[in-house]
Amino acid sequence: METLKRLFRINISPLVWKVFRRHLIVFSRNWKVNISFNFFEPLLYLTALGIGLGAYVHPIEGVPYLNYLAPGLVASSAVFATAYECTYGTFIRMEFQKTFHAMVATPVSMDDVIAGEILYGVFKSVLYSLVILAVIFALGLVKSPWTLLIPCVMFVGGALFAILSIIWTGLVPNIESFNYYFSLVMTPLFLFSGVFFPLTGMSIIVQKIVWISPLYHLVNITRGMILGRVGISLVWDLIWMIVAVLILLPVPFYLMRRLMIR
Repeated sequence: METLKRLFRINISPLVWKVFRRHLIVFSRNWKVNISFNFFEPLLYLTALGIGLGAYVHPIEGVPYLNYLAPGLVASSAVFATAYECTYGTFIRMEFQKTFHAMVATPVSMDDVIAGEILYGVFKSVLYSLVILAVIFALGLVKSPWTLLIPCVMFVGGALFAILSIIWTGLVPNIESFNYYFSLVMTPLFLFSGVFFPLTGMSIIVQKIVWISPLYHLVNITRGMILGRVGISLVWDLIWMIVAVLILLPVPFYLMRRLMIR
């Protein structure tokens, strides 16, 4: 019972914004390099798959393949930016740069530090989704004003993937272990969450398994908003993500507190 109390006890103060501001200051020093990387990689996917391969692919769900692919890349690029930041970035700040140790030596608490990490992951998700949205808008692939609400959706999706990534960070013994996270978790999600093709052609078992994927729900919402296909199913996708955030939120705080103590 005491362990459960410690697990669900989160003490966050207004100092969390100081942590977040610190990350933004560091980001401002090399933002051009960061944004260019997250700009060119999805652009290569759009060119090679959307335009190159898309020339040989029949329309999917009534739209050209490029239009089908683009929203999936918006969602996947956003969550990969968050995942990298809240795994490698968080681990380096904690283990090598000793940034966490320096911050908790001030009135900033460990919970403030972790909340700041989550907020920074959310910031990366929203920012890079906007970068890719600008690209596909320039290509004429945005079909609906619902697209304006995508940053709000990316806030929830970014929070969920920030939490999942920090949970992994709180469990692994060294930086090399993140290879397993991206090879065994993020890459399968990337390939089997509806980014590149609809899952209706796969077996019912696979479709039921994929329903667990947070990226699957994020891709559904993003594609629906960009293509103007908004319905009650997207509301359920959003509810799924919000519930997942609320359930998982205490876990990274508990794991990272335990890791820092060790």
